[in-house]
Amino acid sequence: MIRFGFVIHPLYPKDLSRRYRIAKYLPDRVIEEFLKRKKPVVASQITGIKSKTGVETEGWFIGLPLVPRQMVESLPIEFVYDRIAQCAELAADQGASLIGLGAFSSVVGDGGVSVSKRTKIGVTTGNSYTVATAIKGTLRALEMLETDTHQSTLAVVGATGSIGKTCAKVLGREFGRLIVIGRDLERTQMVAAELPNAEASTDLAVIKVADAIVTVSSAGKELIMPEHLKPGCVVCDVARPRDVSVRVAKERPDVLVIEGGVVSVPGDVKFNFNFGFPPRTAYACMSETMILALEGDPSLFNFTLGKDVTVEQVDKISELAEKHGFELAGFRSFEKAVGDEAIARAKKARIMAPTVPRLVHP
Repeated sequence: MIRFGFVIHPLYPKDLSRRYRIAKYLPDRVIEEFLKRKKPVVASQITGIKSKTGVETEGWFIGLPLVPRQMVESLPIEFVYDRIAQCAELAADQGASLIGLGAFSSVVGDGGVSVSKRTKIGVTTGNSYTVATAIKGTLRALEMLETDTHQSTLAVVGATGSIGKTCAKVLGREFGRLIVIGRDLERTQMVAAELPNAEASTDLAVIKVADAIVTVSSAGKELIMPEHLKPGCVVCDVARPRDVSVRVAKERPDVLVIEGGVVSVPGDVKFNFNFGFPPRTAYACMSETMILALEGDPSLFNFTLGKDVTVEQVDKISELAEKHGFELAGFRSFEKAVGDEAIARAKKARIMAPTVPRLVHP
């Protein structure tokens, strides 16, 4: 049996209050200083994963005691790399042959390359399967809303990142118009230049014309507000922390927001850790790590590293996911299951929405 580890970490300093009640009353900077001094720990054991081929695997969640702001702003990058590498070594000590990097541990710095050089086991970011499930989920939602993608507009927020760029490449082929949005105009224009029928912008206001939005930024904060969205649009939010404001859930029942990369895991899996999903479901990045462990090919253990994800990687991991019985789970939105009524509301709003004039942006 090939075993795996997967890195998890708190998204906000106050998340620590789930374990240490006093953290609820402490300033964030005090909590961050405490986290900086802590070492990675085994958070839980994962059991019961069984491929439809009959192969089994098990693994461990490894807790990285850092929040996103520390990883991308306040701490030296070499310190962060070392902490993540310590997670890998802790997983190796448990018997893991590879480790997946969750949330910001996958995007910080060079996307796992430096971490892989610091450990003897395989390292993957999970971004290939994250792209695959974001694409599949978005298309399935649009199909349920009876949207003709070839007559529609797609916007990709965070298009200069590895996930965003490949989502734009693969999903953009299905749409009549594609808008790529990034923080740096020159880099965003470079992405647009590689794609047919694509426009580049740094202005989030352009997504008002989009029938579908895939948002994958690493901003670490809410970017997309109720006023940004067209009635009846589909928004696939792959980012963690999420890009879509919770205000959207309250103020815009006419749009359909789905979480990207929610996957049904084969077998009687027990995560022994509550990360807010229904039983036997996981993020796509977690699932990629499980898939590679089930496949058992050491040449694939460093499957997704660096800032780029290729179409070939997306196709390969999709093939392996089907082989082992991983499937896109039902839609979730803001930690709740998406019911038929939410889909019906968005469908009605899309049909009744007035035509939005074409915006021209640099």
